[in-house]
Formats: sequence, C-alpha cells, structure tokens
Amino acid sequence: MPDLDRIQLHPPASADLPALLAFELDNRAYFESWVTARAPSYYTAEAVAAAIERARHEREHDHAHQYLAKLDGQIIGRVNLTGVARPYFNKATLGYRIGEQFGGRGYATRIVALLLDEAFGALDLWRLEATARPQNLGSIAVMRRNGFHQYGRSEQAMRFQDAWSDLLYFERRNGTAPG
Repeated sequence: MPDLDRIQLHPPASADLPALLAFELDNRAYFESWVTARAPSYYTAEAVAAAIERARHEREHDHAHQYLAKLDGQIIGRVNLTGVARPYFNKATLGYRIGEQFGGRGYATRIVALLLDEAFGALDLWRLEATARPQNLGSIAVMRRNGFHQYGRSEQAMRFQDAWSDLLYFERRNGTAPG
C-alpha cells in the first residue's frame, strides 16, 4: 500500500485536541471491545487537554513517550511507550490502538515499525515489551511482523469484560544493544 509511507508519528499537542477527542469518541466502542475502557470522564475536551499536557510532561521527564499516528494529517491511531526504565534497563512497554476503519490494512504494522525506529534510535532504548490477550490475533500478528517474540504467558492475569483472561508477553530488543 503506497499510503503506508505517508504515515507520520507526532507527539500530541494542544492543536490536536479537537481531532483527538473526535478520534477517541468515534472509536470508543471498538477500543473497549479490545482493551480496558477509559473512564467516562475521559471523553471531554478538558480531560483530553489534560491528557495531552500529561503526555508532554511525561515526555520531558522521559517517563513515557506518546505519539499520534497521522495519515495526511488525519489521526488514524495512537502508539506509546510507557514505563520507561533507565539507566540499567533502558526499556519501555509498547501500547497502541488503531481506529476501527483503519484495521486490517497494514497501518498498525507500519505504526509500530515507525515507533521502533524512534525507540531504538533517538530514545536509545534497548528493549521493548508488550502484552496481548490470546484472542487479539491482529495485535499478535503486528508484533510478530515487527520482530517481537513471545517469551511468556500468564493464566487468568487480568479481568476484562467480567471474565478472566490470559496474557501473552512479547519482547523486542535493539540489535545494537550491548551483550
């Protein structure tokens, strides 16, 4: 798909507030079918503005790095690195969500690939970790296409939609990391 090359990652900024709120509202039900629901209070301009400011603060302090994935200026997804641990581990946890209308077209794979470039490049991380429920075959495929491998599984690790679910654990290491 030629439009995959037009995807760009940008840290969220105040100017993104209307589009980001619309993206979250438009995809709310879809996201909640795969990941834990956000509090209803999140879906307001004030809460999204606070989240953008929190993302800026976390980025400045190297605690987390959030990005909006945009295709020709339109938000199509979000990707983030949380739980940044330095100096001894130089690792973070990967998370992402892609808008429902953009699923199954290679966008998620491309967005994670762009994040890997940032994580192992400018951010100088050595390891990324991620989790997925076994039912989320799309997310598992995205991780595998981006060089992640599964290193563990925990049974009944999280409660999701009133049922216990297993979690699969994935990792990807920077090929240039020491050792």
